Amino acid sequence: MAKKWYVVRTYSGHENKVKAYLENEIATEGLADRISNVLVPSEKVFEIKGGKKRSKTRTFFPGYILVEAELDEKTKYVILNTPSVISFVGPKGVPVPLHPEEVRRLVGRIGEQAEVETMEVPFHIGEPVKVIDGPFTNFTGFVQEVNEEKMKVKVMVSIFGRKTPVELDFSQVEVEK
Repeated sequence: MAKKWYVVRTYSGHENKVKAYLENEIATEGLADRISNVLVPSEKVFEIKGGKKRSKTRTFFPGYILVEAELDEKTKYVILNTPSVISFVGPKGVPVPLHPEEVRRLVGRIGEQAEVETMEVPFHIGEPVKVIDGPFTNFTGFVQEVNEEKMKVKVMVSIFGRKTPVELDFSQVEVEK
């Protein structure tokens, strides 16, 4: 029996816990030959909060993990009885394997994301912001334009009672609360 990839539904936010539990069960039950891979499709993103650049991991599909397994009664039992697992994805919880092309696409996407670190854009057009660094510190204004590639934002601030566009780095402004 060949190994195939299956999608397992979990409680949202519990994907990494399920992966750890499942890997522990695989080792304990001696199922490494039948369940070979447990993946949480995710990417590393950077966001700027409070003027500081922070990295965090964001899952592509919250509430789902991928499992490569040779599915029989024992492996199915172990997967379904792992804490925080809801069911397999399929009609009425019956496991349906992913098409090999889908697997290549998903695993490729995960591989690409490992090489490219993405920046989560913390600003949106029309949003009120406060300048926290540079010559316009403490000025407030509204976002006119967002340039993700250059990590810059154009803000319309009032200088001497006149609206003036100012281009600033993401790190120089924060969303006004």
